[in-house]
Amino acid sequence: MRPRTTPVPRIASLPPVALAGGALAVGVGGLYLAGLLLTGGHIDSGTTVRGVDIGGLSRAEAVRKLERELGPAGARELPVKVGDRTGRIDPRRAGLSYDVEETVDRAARTGADPVSVFGGFFRSGGDIEPVVHLDQGKARAALGKLAHGLDQKVRDGAVSFDHGQVRTVAPRTGYALDVNAAVEPLRESFLGGSGSATALPARETRPKVTTDEVRRAVRGFAEPAMSGPVTLTAAGRRFTVGQDTLGEHLTMRADDSGGLRPELDAKGLRAEPTVAGPLDAVTTTAENAELRPEGDKAVVVKDATVGRSVDDKALGKAVLPLLTKAGADRDGEVQVRRIPPEVTRENAARLGLTEKMSSFTVHFEPAEYRTKNIGRAVELINGSLVRPDETWSFNRTVGERTEANGFTDGIIILDDKFTKASGGGVSSVATTVYNALFFAGVKPVEHGAHSFYIERYPEGREATVAWGSLDLRFTNDSGKALYIQAESTDSSVTVSFLGTRRYDEIKSVTGPRTNVTKPEKTVSHDKECVPQTPLEGFDVTVERVFSTDGREVKREPYRTHYTPRDEIVCE
Repeated sequence: MRPRTTPVPRIASLPPVALAGGALAVGVGGLYLAGLLLTGGHIDSGTTVRGVDIGGLSRAEAVRKLERELGPAGARELPVKVGDRTGRIDPRRAGLSYDVEETVDRAARTGADPVSVFGGFFRSGGDIEPVVHLDQGKARAALGKLAHGLDQKVRDGAVSFDHGQVRTVAPRTGYALDVNAAVEPLRESFLGGSGSATALPARETRPKVTTDEVRRAVRGFAEPAMSGPVTLTAAGRRFTVGQDTLGEHLTMRADDSGGLRPELDAKGLRAEPTVAGPLDAVTTTAENAELRPEGDKAVVVKDATVGRSVDDKALGKAVLPLLTKAGADRDGEVQVRRIPPEVTRENAARLGLTEKMSSFTVHFEPAEYRTKNIGRAVELINGSLVRPDETWSFNRTVGERTEANGFTDGIIILDDKFTKASGGGVSSVATTVYNALFFAGVKPVEHGAHSFYIERYPEGREATVAWGSLDLRFTNDSGKALYIQAESTDSSVTVSFLGTRRYDEIKSVTGPRTNVTKPEKTVSHDKECVPQTPLEGFDVTVERVFSTDGREVKREPYRTHYTPRDEIVCE
């Protein structure tokens, strides 16, 4: 008997495709889960940032590593260059830094889609460029500070002279950093980190005077100029000027086209002792013929002399052409100019200097300061020629009353009292000139009386002067030239006007004193006190009366106010 078997249930067979699809689904799902577990949120292997490997690290780990590794590199100073000058910039002060977190964000795989996850099994990362943060304001400030040190002013080539030697200055191109344009190159320099100097954009200025022009000027002028002295002759007097002296007053200046041209300071050269001595010896002042009244006539008592002078222009004209020559050719002649006198024996009559128009004398108490100051003023006034319609000035003719001009301290009136000052006594000369012009009949333009009356002068017909504030001036309206003859002694000063009279006679009529005011008395303890006697103040009018052929032609009134002269007692 055969054994009994239990039937086994039959399982329907699956289609081959369905079997394959199920297995594939299980496999892909497993791989996806594995990808998420193994690589999700991590950085691809082989990823580097500026040589720092962050592959396979999580985002947080990568950030920490980059901060640690890139921090020192980001603090290193950046070498830069402006023109041919180099410098360094602290990137932190320039607002430059690595943005580590954003850099890591670029490198990290944060996507959960199957493509990103499966791709992680088959790719490796590359070198990632770091993200740079730039503060524009700080960058411009740092570049501006850099410009102060690295900007270079343009310098023209130059030639100078020192103790007879030629000195040259090489030309130099100027550079000015373009701050705005330099911001991006600075960022790129920080990003590149090569260590070599980055040339920043700058505005370039070329020198006008080039190296070639400097060489030409040296060969063509400077070296010949300093090759030896020059010899000059003036009015038969011969003298030599050395190259040391020449070089002190010689320069080469650039013209508009960039050429160097020589310039000689002839005025400075004229003042040098080796030049001034010989030229002063041949220089003389023209002197007018000396006239003197003789009765009613004006006569010549001393002939005129011709003057000679050498001006700066003539000196420069003689010297400059010699400087490019050699040997015996460095000799030259300085032109001496003749200065003719204005008044000579021959032309005195033609000028109208034929008769005495007026003469006036003032007497004073002898004093050493008066003798010196009055004598000096007379010396400066004597021989003045005033042409028709010309205005003569006391201050311009005499000059400031200083020690350098030949004056000394004396007594003057200041603030209605006597005091000491340079030029005391000169008012005696001013008063004498005023009376001479008064009786010559010429036109007063400016004059002023003393503040209080001084007994030695004619009341209402006197004058004083003060440098810078009060002058004595008249215009010669006689129609002919006028000559002033002045002389003085220890106790008097006389001034005569010589020319041609317009009127036969000029008289002075003095009116009565009015508005008489009594003086006061004061006691002074001032160390510089000058005693003063009292005198009343008053007003007075003086009339100038013009007559011709015995007939009065006109009258001119001149009113003067005198303040009281207070008594001053010095204690």
